[in-house]
Amino acid sequence: MLVRDWMTHDPVTITPETPVMDALRIIKERNFRRLPVMENGQLIGITTRKDLKDAMPSKATTLSVWELNYLLSKLTVAEIMARPVVTAAENEYLEDAALRMLEHRVGGLPVLNDAGRLTGVITTRDILEAFTNILGMREGGQRLTLEMNDVPGSLAAATTAILPSNIISVATYGGDHGRLRFVMRVNGEGVQDVRERVRAAGITLLD
Repeated sequence: MLVRDWMTHDPVTITPETPVMDALRIIKERNFRRLPVMENGQLIGITTRKDLKDAMPSKATTLSVWELNYLLSKLTVAEIMARPVVTAAENEYLEDAALRMLEHRVGGLPVLNDAGRLTGVITTRDILEAFTNILGMREGGQRLTLEMNDVPGSLAAATTAILPSNIISVATYGGDHGRLRFVMRVNGEGVQDVRERVRAAGITLLD
C-alpha cells in the first residue's frame, strides 16, 4: 500500500503572505487541521490549527480593539509556519510515512511527487482508514487471535486449521517468550465451527 493510494489529493494551500486571520478562517470553514505553505510552486512550510490559534493574542491583552485588529492584519503565516517541512513521497510505503509521523510527532505530512511538487497530504485519519481496511473491519466475519511459536510454518498451520473458511485479513504482532500472535478475520464456509477446528489443531486461541 502506497501513500498515493490513501492521501488527500490536491490540498488547499496558502502563501507566506497570507494573513494569519485568513488562514484560520480557511481552516475553520474547510475543517482542516493543517495548511501547506507554497511559494513559487514550491513547498516552503506548513501551519496547523494549533499554530494559528497560538498566534492569537491572549484574551487578557490590554490592547484596544483598534490596536488588536491592526496587529492581526499585519501578522502573516510566514512568521509562524513550521520549516523545514517533514514530508512523504507519493510512491513510498504507507507504513514508512506512518513511522515518520510517529517519530516527528506530527498528525500529517505533505506529499511530494518524484519532481518535488506537492500533490497531497497524508494524515492520521488516512492511516486509520488504511488500518481498518487492512484488518477487513467492514467485511464482517469473525475475528480470531491465535498464539503460536514464532517459527517457519506457523502461518501455514493456522491457515490449514481455518480451512475451508475464507481468510479476509491477517496481521501479526509479537507475544512473549518466542511466541507470535496472528490476528485474523475469517468468513464463509464453516465459519461457525472455525474456533473448534483451531483448538483441535493444538493452536492457542486467545479470542
